[in-house]
Amino acid sequence: MPETESEGARVSDHLTMPVSQSTSLIIIAYVFATVLIGFGINPIVQPDVALSFFEMQMPASAADRKLVEALLQVYGARDVFMGLAIGISAYAGHRRILGWVLLATSFVAIADGVITKGYAGTGEWNHWGYAPMVAINGGLLLGILD
Repeated sequence: MPETESEGARVSDHLTMPVSQSTSLIIIAYVFATVLIGFGINPIVQPDVALSFFEMQMPASAADRKLVEALLQVYGARDVFMGLAIGISAYAGHRRILGWVLLATSFVAIADGVITKGYAGTGEWNHWGYAPMVAINGGLLLGILD
């Protein structure tokens, strides 16, 4: 039980606060940002490991390997950028922008899964597993439950 009337009002305000204003959503967004930056660094420094997320093997020929490593660096830069976009939006306090960036990020995960499934016939859930979590966080920040 709150000790004073003002404490009771604060508790009541917190319980009636719109979901999109929850601090928890910002913390979750920071977690996604950190994970994406890590996912982005991985293909830059460990291309063989990153390629395994797509259920693919590094090509044997040196020329093909060089091309795949360059494409993995592009993929890594993309993930680092998405992580930074999420983190910067969260830090700046732009909840609606953050929500849209998170939704866009979930679409990237869906596309990665479709491409992986189409090429390797498997591995789509390495990408699709986190897409709904990112999309839900983005949607909540956009106020779908307010």
